[in-house]
Amino acid sequence: MAYQAYSATPQSGAEPQPRVRPRLLPGFGLRGPRREKHVLTLAELDVLSFPVGDDGVLIGEDVHQSRPAVLGLFRPTAHELVLVGGLWTAQVIALRAAATGARIAVETARGHRWGPMAQAAGGGQPCVTVHQPGRLGPQGASVGSPVLVVRDLGARPPRSRLSATPWQTVLTLVPHLGPNAVRVLNSADLVGVQRVMPEEAELIGRVLSLGPGEVAALPSLSDDLTLWTTRMNRQYVRIVAGQAEQQVLGGPRRLD
Repeated sequence: MAYQAYSATPQSGAEPQPRVRPRLLPGFGLRGPRREKHVLTLAELDVLSFPVGDDGVLIGEDVHQSRPAVLGLFRPTAHELVLVGGLWTAQVIALRAAATGARIAVETARGHRWGPMAQAAGGGQPCVTVHQPGRLGPQGASVGSPVLVVRDLGARPPRSRLSATPWQTVLTLVPHLGPNAVRVLNSADLVGVQRVMPEEAELIGRVLSLGPGEVAALPSLSDDLTLWTTRMNRQYVRIVAGQAEQQVLGGPRRLD
């Protein structure tokens, strides 16, 4: 319906004249106040830089570069991780993945070790579920609801019936290397290694093509330090636990 506005103070003896309304552009509303354009020089533009790395889950601090280390857990392709390390580190990763909105499904025979963490993770919401070995069903992962499957099944984890799928990542935790270590390491897209025995370090070095210095360093890593490695890239990451994480999980531990 069209509206017509008239002048509030018409001249004496004259017919009221329609007041011309400003023309509006559809979807843009009234014109705002005039302002000068914001202009930056090239030098000023260079100042507007942000230290943004890969997207993912913050897992600690890069030891050599002293900047945040981010683990890209969820991808549109299958992604498998192996952590040769402690339960504490795996639970920190699971907590931080849950904080991003992901669902966590844990397959373990140590339900008593995961139960308190699962209860504390979601603030009453079931974002972390714990399952007996062999009883973990399809999780229905999607781009809007990614899933991290944590397999905590000892040094000889059996083959999983629930494989990695798009937006569903599998993290296999092994406290130390067992007889099937070569198969477990070779199946992973990314391997995290905490402190291990010298003979384990030698095996990991052969399978993952580590240098002599890295092999020599693995038996002496501190409890909060992890070497994340593929056959092409290496990164030492130190986990700095927040206050809430310390309340739930305690301090860093390599062995449980």
